[in-house]
Amino acid sequence: MSRPGSAAVHFGITVACFLALSTAPALAQSPSAAGVVKGVAGAATVVRGGQESAAVLGQPLLEGDTLKTGTDGRLGVTLKDGTRLSLGGNTELRLETFAYAPAQGRLGLALRLLRGVTAYVSGRIAQLAPGAVKIETPTSVIGIRGTHLLIGVDQP
Repeated sequence: MSRPGSAAVHFGITVACFLALSTAPALAQSPSAAGVVKGVAGAATVVRGGQESAAVLGQPLLEGDTLKTGTDGRLGVTLKDGTRLSLGGNTELRLETFAYAPAQGRLGLALRLLRGVTAYVSGRIAQLAPGAVKIETPTSVIGIRGTHLLIGVDQP
């Protein structure tokens, strides 16, 4: 004997389960934060997926994000491995790659400084995997072995 409306309830449960299972891979593939904005002064933006938005304190940063500062802008960033970046005015820096999964042996950091000045203080990636960190400029590639560094790129 079946209760009235039970077919509709079973159908609803089946649809809900299907939707939950079909969205699970998408949720599992969403990128985790590589770091966070720790300080902002003046004009500073984050470009993600072609969309530019004002940088805000505590904002998560993802692999592939580009950080930009205006003439009066300053931006401080801390990555998950403890790497610290400080961007001066008129700076553009892209977080090309970030991998920090020591248990799985996945360690790497690549930054591309397009213009401006950036101070870099290495974190755990440089300590655990010397050579896994590089900073690219329009004219050079710098391999980092764990250090403090101030690098500037003139604007054309």
